[in-house]
Amino acid sequence: MIAISDIVKSYGNAGNKNQVLKGISLQITDGDFVVILGASGSGKSTFLNVISGLERPDSGSVVYGTNDITKLSDEKLTQFRKDNIGFIFQQYYLLPNMTVEKNVRMGADLAGNREYREMINAVGLENKKGKYPSELSGGEQQRASVARALAKKPKVLFLDEPTGALDEQTGRQVLDYICRLHKEYGFTIVMVTHNQNIAEMANTVVKMNSGKISEVSANEKQKTAYEIGW
Repeated sequence: MIAISDIVKSYGNAGNKNQVLKGISLQITDGDFVVILGASGSGKSTFLNVISGLERPDSGSVVYGTNDITKLSDEKLTQFRKDNIGFIFQQYYLLPNMTVEKNVRMGADLAGNREYREMINAVGLENKKGKYPSELSGGEQQRASVARALAKKPKVLFLDEPTGALDEQTGRQVLDYICRLHKEYGFTIVMVTHNQNIAEMANTVVKMNSGKISEVSANEKQKTAYEIGW
């Protein structure tokens, strides 16, 4: 369980402060698939950064089980992310001088996972593991970033617009891989997207507007990546 209570986050100095998150509270159950929707500027990416420990809030708490990460030192927060959290962004952030296998192994080494090749196979890159990022298509690079994130066996996977730079066919393929791995491994997913169709794949849909949560709903039936509109 992730219990998020009264999160406030601002940017700027005292004379010119912009409050982006305005007292947000939410509970995320273990193993859930949560999609956060909102227009540009609604605060959804900032919310993701705060609850994943990439940024600290001005006030409020983010509690994983019994562990309030807002009270951890920088060193302990870094260790917490290393041990528990995986990230996938719109940009792939693969190291250009490393092959697919070495990029994925880098994630696996954080968790002492020697079975990282299993994750490469799971995202369909078994024939590309010796290739460098520059030799891959955008979809293949994103699948490599998925494998790298999951090779560290995270308890929670955070995704910020993971299909934003992909065409429809490739985007559906990447989402399909993520969902199949979610069902197999049982980690929690929290995904930010502006694509309302992707929300039909989630268990829980959170809508944000102007730094606040405007609605939380549940899908009775989850659609697959190939059933949603685009």
